[in-house]
Amino acid sequence: MSILWRTGPSYNALGMSNMGGGGAGGTRGLSRRFSVVRWVGPVAAIVLLNVSLTFTNIWPTPRIRFTGDLSMELALCVLGLVCMRQWAGVPSRAALRGLAGLWVVLIVGRYVEVTATSLYGRDINLYWDVRHMPNVGAMFAFVADPWLRVAVGAGVVLVPVLLYLVARWAIGSVADTTRDVRVRRVLGLVAAAVLLLSIARPLGAPVPEAIRFADPVAPAYARELGELVYELSGAGMRDLGPPPDMRSDLSRVDGADVFLVFLESYGAISWDRDAFAEALAPTRARLEADIDQTGRAVASAFVESTTFGGESWLAHISLLSGTEVRDQGTNVRLMAQERDTLVKLFGRSGYRTIALMPGLLVGWPEGAFYGFEEVYGHERLDYRGPPFGWWDLNDQFALARVDSLEIAPQPRPPAFVFFTTITTHAPFVPAPPYQPDWARVLTTTPYDAEALDRAWSAWPDWMNLGPSYLEALEYAFANVGGYLHLRADRDLVMILIGDHQPPALVSGEGASWEVPVHVIANRPAVLDRLVRNHRFVDGLEPRHPSVAAMDTLLPILLDAFGD
Repeated sequence: MSILWRTGPSYNALGMSNMGGGGAGGTRGLSRRFSVVRWVGPVAAIVLLNVSLTFTNIWPTPRIRFTGDLSMELALCVLGLVCMRQWAGVPSRAALRGLAGLWVVLIVGRYVEVTATSLYGRDINLYWDVRHMPNVGAMFAFVADPWLRVAVGAGVVLVPVLLYLVARWAIGSVADTTRDVRVRRVLGLVAAAVLLLSIARPLGAPVPEAIRFADPVAPAYARELGELVYELSGAGMRDLGPPPDMRSDLSRVDGADVFLVFLESYGAISWDRDAFAEALAPTRARLEADIDQTGRAVASAFVESTTFGGESWLAHISLLSGTEVRDQGTNVRLMAQERDTLVKLFGRSGYRTIALMPGLLVGWPEGAFYGFEEVYGHERLDYRGPPFGWWDLNDQFALARVDSLEIAPQPRPPAFVFFTTITTHAPFVPAPPYQPDWARVLTTTPYDAEALDRAWSAWPDWMNLGPSYLEALEYAFANVGGYLHLRADRDLVMILIGDHQPPALVSGEGASWEVPVHVIANRPAVLDRLVRNHRFVDGLEPRHPSVAAMDTLLPILLDAFGD
């Protein structure tokens, strides 16, 4: 709407004088300034849309950083808007809203793609992993600062709405600029050039190194869709092959109690990273002293797990069945078969087979597949002490409880105890105090008030979980050493093994899938067999390379246990 400052031939509608060369120059200058201002919005919109699909992760945090990479999806979007304006006229509001909604989906996909692998350490399989996300999220929220829980909850609701509003504005701004034919041609040529260059580079064409392209997001969704179809079709249930040979007379462990302890998140990183190894050195020295003082020795090695950062049950079934299980589809197929297991072998040899699983909150029909006589889950353990983390109870209590019910009573048959720990589970806090008085652990007041308050006051540092991880491992090693002293009078063979590396936010990007395994015993024949025949080393410190995969460790143990 024009504003007439003054009528008459000497002034135009903007109030600028029409008289003299200076007036004409002022009009042209103002026009140029208006032209520049008109471009600020669309340029900002294009930059905003580009960075929204090209950011990367800042390890080991959920934060992101922006890059100078170019987005193929943005080039395709701009080219589509140009073609739509050229051939179909003005884009409808419904089309722009739909495109903005799609853009939010792409942003979320980009965040998951660059962050999940960095924090978790492996690709996410939506078909199998999504069902566990509510429990994992609840477990992490349980130990998070209350204000952080509120902030995350608000963010889950508000961030998608905010992303949509910004994307709707940005896409609308770009669409508006395509009304000008010259601008439309420039945008179309630039978008087409970006698309051609992004395609040319993978084909080996010479593209300047300064031009970088982010990985497109759409193929990640296509990959997940392909995996979904693959799993639903049953193709994921690959042929498992023949079962391994389970023959062993267990003569070298006959009569001893055998404990197979899967130490949650105990990975090779705890030995390989200098800062971790130095911090844990005093605790490990105490554990070696505990082993020696109780008349036992230890042999150690590295093995490659079949999982990383989670899904511990894949490692459990791989070792107990001697079959490689790296995904849930294979796990389901194996469970549907009648297979021999290490548990059944010990059961046939006169052992009482016990599963100690303090993290088990629901029924566990899988116990029948393995062949356990007794399963001690969360409810059966009946913990009444102070709560620690998601599961309330802790590993020392679980071990003390089963010891009082199954190991201490005499006479009895030897026991095979399969123990999956929980206290070293991410996010690793709060770590309970170690209680030297194992009888007190079973009471309702197992800890002094000062020690309990100190443990409860610990909050996870989400930007650096390494210290919490080390504290949890120190607690785990103290438990093992304390139990060796508690049952110094017993003939005991303990296999202490990690189920997987900790998540990548602790272990780092590109970490191996190796985990330590220690065999602690007062039977030299068992340890000598491992050292002489299977590349184990004497002592608590394992050495690279790994001696086996998780599933091929089973025949090694069977060979060490008997003929």
